[in-house]
Amino acid sequence: MNNFTFDLPTKIYLGNGLFYKTADYISNITKGRRVFLVTDQGMEKIGLADILLKQLQKNGFEVEIFSKVVPNPKDADCAEGGEAARSFDADCIVALGGGSVIDAAKAIAVLQMHGGMPQEYAGRGNVPGPVKPLVAIPTTAGTGAEVTRSSVITDTKRKIKFTIKDVRIAPAAAIVDPELTYGLPPALTASTGMDALVHAIEAYTCKLSNPVSDGLAIQAMKHIYPNLRRAVENGSDKEARYHMMTGSMIAGMAFSHADVASVHCMAEAIGGLYDTPHGVANSMFLPYLIEFNAEADTYKHAEIARTFGLAGEKESDSEAAAALVHEVKQLAKDIEIPSFASLLEARTEDFDYLAKSAFENGSTPSNARDITEEDYKNLFYKAFESKP
Repeated sequence: MNNFTFDLPTKIYLGNGLFYKTADYISNITKGRRVFLVTDQGMEKIGLADILLKQLQKNGFEVEIFSKVVPNPKDADCAEGGEAARSFDADCIVALGGGSVIDAAKAIAVLQMHGGMPQEYAGRGNVPGPVKPLVAIPTTAGTGAEVTRSSVITDTKRKIKFTIKDVRIAPAAAIVDPELTYGLPPALTASTGMDALVHAIEAYTCKLSNPVSDGLAIQAMKHIYPNLRRAVENGSDKEARYHMMTGSMIAGMAFSHADVASVHCMAEAIGGLYDTPHGVANSMFLPYLIEFNAEADTYKHAEIARTFGLAGEKESDSEAAAALVHEVKQLAKDIEIPSFASLLEARTEDFDYLAKSAFENGSTPSNARDITEEDYKNLFYKAFESKP
């Protein structure tokens, strides 16, 4: 019976081939002609950034490219991008890439207008004024960042992640084109797809869930779960790619209006310390947190199992929840998610620090089951010691 609000300021364009209409969509949200394109070197290498650049220039836009974004975007890079956008006097910011690029673009939009470092705006509702409109073009089916009001950035000095949460940084438009994911390799498809599944599961089970986010989360699961193995096994499966992109976006809407929980807290802890890609980190810990949380809210975990088709009404909630735990472990194995122990950086002597970092994460109170710093430490050990 949580009180909640639902505000989605993002206009969504979803469909195959819509990437090639980006210039039209930008014209719908701004009369300005100066576009600051935020991307990464991967997008430049495969030529996607150049395709967009030429499309925009052909339609009369002046474009400056900032491609220094790396996985787990860094505070200093965002500050550099903010200064570049200010010097360019951008009318609009376009993000082309995965969740890291979109998160960096959100921080850059804030810094263009308000200056400083991203840390100054950490927390909820701390952006002091409007920012220039942002258009997000995701190239992975994972984060849902194109429809969220969150930006997760790495503090390079403290080696932790922090989050800017503010409706002002929600993209004005999201261009969600499944065709942009056709070339993703299996490992990246697997980790980003599991990331999307984590978003849906945590949005549904967290303490801040509400009837609207619940409906979105369940719908996201219906798109993601039946298609994740298919997309990993056959990257050219157009139907699977469409459903994964759709599910990822809906999951982003779900957790943005509820919260994530302790899977993310653990993932962001190792992302801050080891620079582990976010999707991989989430995937590593999902089975263990489901197992930990299921006893606190057996009904909702059972409903997830029933949504997946793992149990029917004849099975008890406890039996259904147990089936979910087993299947999530099997899914991670089937799509070859790496184990925590396989990370070369992972060391048991870091677990006290990681547990503290996870416990201090702002989403810890949202976890379905009350969780302590000691619980986090035990879960890090459990994940580390478990065989893939």
